[in-house]
Amino acid sequence: MTTTKLRLTIMNSNTEKPWIEAGYKTFAREGLSGLKVEKLARLVQKSKSSFYHLFADVEIFTDCLLEYHIVRGKAIAEEAKCCKTMVPDMIALLLTLHDDLLFNRQLRIHRNNPDFKRTFELAHKPVEAALFSIWTASLGLEEKPHLARIILSLIIDNFYLRLTEETLTESWLIAYLAEIQMMVRESLHSSI
Repeated sequence: MTTTKLRLTIMNSNTEKPWIEAGYKTFAREGLSGLKVEKLARLVQKSKSSFYHLFADVEIFTDCLLEYHIVRGKAIAEEAKCCKTMVPDMIALLLTLHDDLLFNRQLRIHRNNPDFKRTFELAHKPVEAALFSIWTASLGLEEKPHLARIILSLIIDNFYLRLTEETLTESWLIAYLAEIQMMVRESLHSSI
């Protein structure tokens, strides 16, 4: 069995799943520095030795979390394909992805780590592709998809820099989209 298949099997077992879920939430909020075995053991109400038996060390556990995030990205992309509009469909979906978005934020902020950068790209790109048509429509750029793609790539950093646990609300997401839409309209209007 390949290492990836082995890890995915581990992530799907009932024994390891609580560790992965606790680690995922912790990483989403605190980043790599929050992944302390003692803290995770308290969260899952298991012994530290149970962690080491299952994952050997924090580095292997982190690799499992990164692989889990890639799997989550693919599942989210499938959900995003069902969205017909940015508001309310995509906004409603985003609100169910609290931990995933915050996990992505950690990866984006710490993208100097090659594994984090790779994981962000592998998890984010399928979602971006799935929502691209409603993104271009929400900006009124159906005839200029290249421009919509440029704008999307430019705002990704800004989005994750501004995103926090507190700002991840429906009103903030709608206001953020409206801000981008206004910027696009003003830019297009001034260039005419």
